[in-house]
Amino acid sequence: MDEEYDVIVLGTGLKECILSGIMSVNGKKVLHMDRNSYYGGESASITPLEDLFKKYKVAGGPPESMGRGRDWNVDLIPKFLMANGQLVKMLLYTEVTRYLDFKVVDGSFVYKMGKIHKVPSTETEALASDLMGMFEKRRFRKFLMFVVGFDEHDPKMYQGIEPKKTTMREVYKKFELGQDVIDFTGHALALYRTDDYLDQPCLDAINRIKLYSESLARYSKSPYLYPLYGLGELPQGFARLSAIYGGTYMLNKSVDEIVFEKGCVVGVKSEGEIAHCKQLICDPSYAPKLAKKVGKVIRVICILSHPIKNTNDCNSCQIIIPQVQVNRKSDIYVCVMSYAHNVAAEGKYIAIVSTTVETNSPEKEVQPALELLEPIDKSK
Repeated sequence: MDEEYDVIVLGTGLKECILSGIMSVNGKKVLHMDRNSYYGGESASITPLEDLFKKYKVAGGPPESMGRGRDWNVDLIPKFLMANGQLVKMLLYTEVTRYLDFKVVDGSFVYKMGKIHKVPSTETEALASDLMGMFEKRRFRKFLMFVVGFDEHDPKMYQGIEPKKTTMREVYKKFELGQDVIDFTGHALALYRTDDYLDQPCLDAINRIKLYSESLARYSKSPYLYPLYGLGELPQGFARLSAIYGGTYMLNKSVDEIVFEKGCVVGVKSEGEIAHCKQLICDPSYAPKLAKKVGKVIRVICILSHPIKNTNDCNSCQIIIPQVQVNRKSDIYVCVMSYAHNVAAEGKYIAIVSTTVETNSPEKEVQPALELLEPIDKSK
């Protein structure tokens, strides 16, 4: 192991595997290590179901009614991919898609006044939507046309808006959008978790809404894609890519120490041996003294035997509960997957609720989302 590498990567989370794959493709000598015996780290997909029950110390294991354990692939950190987003473009560019199959997510929903509403995916749906009044729909359509045609490199498209100076709050005011539309746009389209973006320059928000619109245009059902067999397939795909281009992988390999000389990283010590490197990439758990804790997230994994009510029996969807609807500072997200994406047994659904922890009672913070999922077979 006492070798010189261009790059050493610690951890096999999605970001680490992407970087490892891209660097290998570009001719770098890469060593990739992980203390775990599986790919994905904290963003792995756990299979079989028995392993998930063991991980969270659920007594008794899964009941027979949940089917075969090997039919389950449960994400620890859920994520849907924007159909026209950077990650999908990266998958296509590196041809990692040869190892993966994707399926469009059935729908996108937003919570308002105690009810779930579909985020409009067509002009017909927009006209029939309860999210906006008739006059607001016209103003919203005008706003969307501005966003879709916006080009930060063409001042002719600015319409009096300075993308790096004008705040998003001012943009909404220009188009006379009401608070309900602002909440729906900022949280269900731009996917901001808080309202901090309102008083920041509008360019990022405009680009986010534009990305949502472009992604939606590709598949019409929703802007989201999700890999068959779960997110754990993504890091494995990039790991295969790295290996093809000469990357070296060591799973189940302990990391004793990150070696420094004169304040710079020069290698990694493992089981008494040192591998030297010019550059180190790692997830925060490998460098706890250098990482800064900025908050906590609560996630609840729920197993269901039914689709979510008021979602038109979607086999997969995302539900966003904007913070203003439940008197919070940040949104609550619900990601729903099922047997349709080969992550659950036939007829079963997985709903993962997640949000930023704001109080000393995080379980109570996610209660509004859990109520939408009833009845729940099992949650943890």
